[in-house]
Amino acid sequence: MPLLDLYPWSTALSLSIIAFLFTVTWGQPVLNLLRHWRLGKKIHVDEPGAHQVKMGTPTMGGWLFISGVVIITVTLNIINLIQRNTEGRSILVPLGSLIGFGLLGAVDDLEGIRGKRIAEGMTARVKFAIQVMLAALLTLLLYFGLDTHSIALPGVSERIDMGLVYIPIAMFIIVGSSNAVNFTDGLDGLAASIVMVAFAAYGGIAYLQGPWTYLVQFCFIMVGALMAFMWYNVHPAQMFMGDSGSQALGATLGIVALMTGQWLLLPLIAFVPVAELLSVVIQVSYFKLTRRIYGEGRRVFKMAPMHYHFEMLGWSETHIAQRFLMINLLSAMLGIALALL
Repeated sequence: MPLLDLYPWSTALSLSIIAFLFTVTWGQPVLNLLRHWRLGKKIHVDEPGAHQVKMGTPTMGGWLFISGVVIITVTLNIINLIQRNTEGRSILVPLGSLIGFGLLGAVDDLEGIRGKRIAEGMTARVKFAIQVMLAALLTLLLYFGLDTHSIALPGVSERIDMGLVYIPIAMFIIVGSSNAVNFTDGLDGLAASIVMVAFAAYGGIAYLQGPWTYLVQFCFIMVGALMAFMWYNVHPAQMFMGDSGSQALGATLGIVALMTGQWLLLPLIAFVPVAELLSVVIQVSYFKLTRRIYGEGRRVFKMAPMHYHFEMLGWSETHIAQRFLMINLLSAMLGIALALL
């Protein structure tokens, strides 16, 4: 491989290391600040009893990696942003997703800590409505601002233009991805490690497709910043990302998938979050259906999302997190392989 072709990889991996070092250094001050403001997690009554020991652990830690990614990405692209060229406009979309959904998650977190709905946060209806509005705005930026409205199919060299049908599909992907990662965030180190793999996979896909150097760099900055967050989030976690982090990560992962055109591979590259989301849909739907038929609701899983089911079966947090990570690594590798066809 020519030396010139290795340059984007070298830069991306270096930026990942820089993002880790930059973000991890202020992890302790952020942790101290969250404790000072008493932003401790409230445990929902429906969570497994073993989770009661996590009561009071600082949450909203997602802003640790959000701030790191935003600062490094803006610094790296300051000239592009000033000149408002293609790369400058393009990088604003994933950044806007990260910040916009991060702010929505922050409101949700604060409502669950100090609002009227302790341990529950915003109502699902209100949160979903805001997610849809944010997704609509981001999709319009993709469609009209970046002229992005196509799909890449494995084994097909040319992309397929989807026209206006792209808009509702893209909105569905952004909202669905945001909620999928949100449901995955329930065990120490689980969501961060799996999403880190997904961003690394899409960073590799973006590099192989080219010439989106800015997107490759953004993905690996995300990887480094998430590694820094995991420094404080591995079991037993010192801080949680909260909805501030999980909603922002999911939506931004959806945006990156859409920008590469390989969004059809998202269920493979983010296999575990998609499975977690489906487990909730199946559980709720089956409960309502059986209640209507039999007069009492029945369950498919002992508890949903799916990681709670395995926890109720006796698996430890670390076993669940590590095994789910291995499964997602394999599925992400399959996703990359299909992208190469």
